[in-house]
Amino acid sequence: VQLQASGGGLVQPGGSLRLSCAASGSIFGMGAVGWYRQAPGKQRELVATISVGGSSYYPISVGGRFTISRDDAKNTVWLRMNSLKPEDTAVYYCNQALRQRNGMYAAYWGQGTQVTVSS
Repeated sequence: VQLQASGGGLVQPGGSLRLSCAASGSIFGMGAVGWYRQAPGKQRELVATISVGGSSYYPISVGGRFTISRDDAKNTVWLRMNSLKPEDTAVYYCNQALRQRNGMYAAYWGQGTQVTVSS
């Protein structure tokens, strides 16, 4: 199983980006999925999660600006980021709980995609 994250880049303050994370391999379903970020010198932090039923959660720092979505048929999760700020600069990682053949779920991480917000 592999997770391929993409969509990062350089954007000006106030701009938007959409990150995607696609899982491939022997997958028999998606559980909860989320996006995290890690800025230089800081710990990795959660920025969004979405449950199987579609319930989402965002910390105050990104609420109202970021939107997480998923397509279980494509084993893909997206993160739409609007009104980006310089403090959003970080490497963004996706995390997916994927059901294995034996019915158990295992967590996987994507490789990270760099988001830089700067004028």
